[in-house]
Amino acid sequence: MTSAGSDELARIQPFARERFGYDQLTAGQQEAISALLNGHDTLAVLPTGSGKSAIYQIAGLMLTGTTVVISPLIALQQDQVESLEALGIADAASINSTLRAAERREAWKDLADGDLDFIFLAPEQFDQPETLQRLEDVRPALFVVDEGHCIVEWGHDFRPDYLRLGSVIEALGHPPVLALTATAAPLVRDEIVERLGFHAPRIVVRDFDRPNIWLGARRFDDEPSKWIALVEEVVDADKPGIVYAATHKHVEQLASTLQQRGLAVAAYHGGLPARERESAQRRFMEDEVEVIVATNAFGLGIDKADVRFVFHADICDSVDSYYQEIGRAGRDGKPARAMLFYRPEDLHLQRFFAGGGSIDAEQVELVARTIEEHRGPIEVEELKEETDLSGRKIETVLINLEQVGAIDRVPTGEVVEDTHSKDLDSVAAEAVEREEQRRRVEQSRIEMMRAYAEVRDCRRRFMLNYLGEPFEDLCGYCDNCDARTQAEDVIHPFPLNSRVRHPKWGDGLVIHYEGDTMTVMFDTDGYKSLDVSLVIERDLLCAVDDLDT
Repeated sequence: MTSAGSDELARIQPFARERFGYDQLTAGQQEAISALLNGHDTLAVLPTGSGKSAIYQIAGLMLTGTTVVISPLIALQQDQVESLEALGIADAASINSTLRAAERREAWKDLADGDLDFIFLAPEQFDQPETLQRLEDVRPALFVVDEGHCIVEWGHDFRPDYLRLGSVIEALGHPPVLALTATAAPLVRDEIVERLGFHAPRIVVRDFDRPNIWLGARRFDDEPSKWIALVEEVVDADKPGIVYAATHKHVEQLASTLQQRGLAVAAYHGGLPARERESAQRRFMEDEVEVIVATNAFGLGIDKADVRFVFHADICDSVDSYYQEIGRAGRDGKPARAMLFYRPEDLHLQRFFAGGGSIDAEQVELVARTIEEHRGPIEVEELKEETDLSGRKIETVLINLEQVGAIDRVPTGEVVEDTHSKDLDSVAAEAVEREEQRRRVEQSRIEMMRAYAEVRDCRRRFMLNYLGEPFEDLCGYCDNCDARTQAEDVIHPFPLNSRVRHPKWGDGLVIHYEGDTMTVMFDTDGYKSLDVSLVIERDLLCAVDDLDT
């Protein structure tokens, strides 16, 4: 791998212009590329449409060797491969489950011969030992995790392979690591950095604000009135647009209702055959349909510039997810609308999702004892058979056992006991407490989404403050600014993004003020809303910096 001295850093913009035709890289792109060339693991949190892919493409070609890109969807991998090949500046391949045996052998041979600049993989590919071995043989120059928020949003549930990427990186000799995402609140950023085992991390955060997107929310007391209002808004809105719903049933019902109103509509959710999903996406991208109604399975890698609205029929599980999804509107810079159709009862569904898969001490002890008795690596499937626990329960237990240092996960997924771990009772108690802590944080993220739905202050200010970007003024382009509901003469006892300490909840970060309430994101208990007057009167918070001096 080449080193990156000052002369090389000065080459970034000329290199980007010569090889990619970029007249000017953004400050965020240049900062992230510079950090990687200097050997720093880097998390780049940049808004949708800001050219995140260019960061790893430029850095990868300026380094000597192959760049490994972990990407969540096969279609997204293929799009990136085709994009690089169309530019004629790099050789790339995607290795995935759709390849025939001969195609897979050819791709691996190209990698071994040094003929690939980029190789795209899903995290599940490391279930196959040959994947890690072949990458170890070539010693990648750069390891990229695209859509890095998937580590947090998916890793704990249905794609636990994301949580093994840290061990994969170490097995590869820890090349410079780049994680890319369009949205990550401070809490999510911290977990990405921790899970990937960043060395000397650099975090590049730039310009979350999408001022061309009008923000709004409408509250309803019953489901029928909410649906009627949503349908009317979709009918009247400029097209094309996206409507997100939480369940397959809601997607199907909404798509059918909108079709009955004469709109060209496609439905998209994970329960549909792959061919139907691909057809729905293609027809939307090629303007054969005006509206696509979808679950959150739709959207990653979708780059349609002229989406005029993103409406949500159901509330999201976090402000992070909501920001990611509404960011698919207005990428052409023209006015677009994001509207949440909200009913307080809708929160029950998200709370149910967040509460699934909980574990107890008995289950933790059972899994830990089974691993101990094997005295060597054991497959997850074997654990499922021997403990009679579900795959989700097993993964939840393993995630927390690893967090407390009781086990190790090898890159290919097997589990081994850490011989220096504590007794089973202590391990079980710590693992259960870890999981309960994570669930408290997840529930608090849902409460922050509720707070966004019900906020009377400037919505943009609320959202940007949550994402860690100070924003003090009224945006003038949301429903609350339109209604001029901003409270006057608000007292802010601590600056935004300052560290504070509470006698019960410990250290936290000041996220937002609204009226006489402040929101603090506590490290162990998640988001809490506090009455400012009580904070001052009872001296409930103090600045961490003051304590440390």
